[in-house]
Amino acid sequence: MTDYFSLLNEPRRPWLEPEVLKAKFLKLTAAAHPDKQRGANEAEKNAANRHYAKLNAAYQCLSEPKSRLRHLLELELGAKPKDVQQIPPVLADLFAEVATLCRDTDAFLTEKGKAMSPLLQVRFFERAQEWIERLNDLHKKLNGLREKLANELRSLDEKWVVASENSRGGILPKMEELYRLFGYFNRWNSQIQERVVQLSI
Repeated sequence: MTDYFSLLNEPRRPWLEPEVLKAKFLKLTAAAHPDKQRGANEAEKNAANRHYAKLNAAYQCLSEPKSRLRHLLELELGAKPKDVQQIPPVLADLFAEVATLCRDTDAFLTEKGKAMSPLLQVRFFERAQEWIERLNDLHKKLNGLREKLANELRSLDEKWVVASENSRGGILPKMEELYRLFGYFNRWNSQIQERVVQLSI
């Protein structure tokens, strides 16, 4: 397995500053970018393209907390973390809220799709704006809770940095928990954004 932290000259840790990571990525990819390979022979171009693709994959992985945590856990444990399908009790109410709003939005979208007359389409457009507002409100709520998760991750990172390699094993279960929580928030945000797009059409 490629160590993406090493590839981007970053230490293995749960939290990385986004701007610092982006600056390193841009610096490392500047020379390997396909546009910079005009005078190179075919083998050099192919090697540069492969290196650029690896750097890009590393950046995409490490720039997002969920995928970064998964990669770090894989490196530390030697295997990917198990997926748990059960919603944690702390998120049960939020899960129900997201599921209900998405289900109700889908029902509205089905109804809207059947409208053929221009007058009905105008009415559905106006109602769609109300649904978009409700979805955006929930999206803001989720982003606020996701920011709290990010703060927990920063706090965990502080413990990780000062812990010896032998004592980091005690931090891994919390890291795995955060990995899963980020997964739920990512999925829910994606579901909400998908419906906002459908309502906007």
